[in-house]
Amino acid sequence: MQKYKGISCKSVGNLSPSTSVVFCCDMQERFKPAIKYFAEIAEVGNRVLKTSEKLGIPLVVTEQYPKGLGKTVEELDIGHAAVLEEKTKFSMMTPKIVEFLTSQVHLQSVVLFGVEAHVCVQQTAHDLITRGYDVHIIADATSSRTQADRHLAFERLRSLGAFVTTCETVLLQWVADKNHPKFKEIQQIIKISPPDTGLIMKSNI
Repeated sequence: MQKYKGISCKSVGNLSPSTSVVFCCDMQERFKPAIKYFAEIAEVGNRVLKTSEKLGIPLVVTEQYPKGLGKTVEELDIGHAAVLEEKTKFSMMTPKIVEFLTSQVHLQSVVLFGVEAHVCVQQTAHDLITRGYDVHIIADATSSRTQADRHLAFERLRSLGAFVTTCETVLLQWVADKNHPKFKEIQQIIKISPPDTGLIMKSNI
């Protein structure tokens, strides 16, 4: 909760590099042929990773049972990860990651992407929201084996209080101003339109 003139109010999802952390959830080799739009969400996810490195935003990466499911795909540059954790539970909130977050008391917002939307991503978001973090789901970098599971997960995540958003929205929230010293570098990352990741947008307009 944020305070405005001394009154508590619901977070509106503001993002700042100084209070953000990026979570990359289980983007592994064995998921490539199974997850809808995997190559496309990996491409978008890499934009988030590149930006996090340029802006000095910490990165947390998990791999679900890598002995059976392989390591993080080489398309994703995770070399600057503050935490790289193997896990068997679905949520990313392992003891090591909880310890990392606890040690970084300034962190307020988690930018989360990966697979699967309705399992590991959703359970991670639930655990983070329960602990008081703002959670921003990068919808065009998050998927499942089926589109039904994916989109129903996004609905569920919204109901939990997560902000379901896009890569470009988050990147431009982080820089916030064309006069930001890193704006031109981030502009180069988003200059080429992202690939079609299969999101179905509905509008009443």
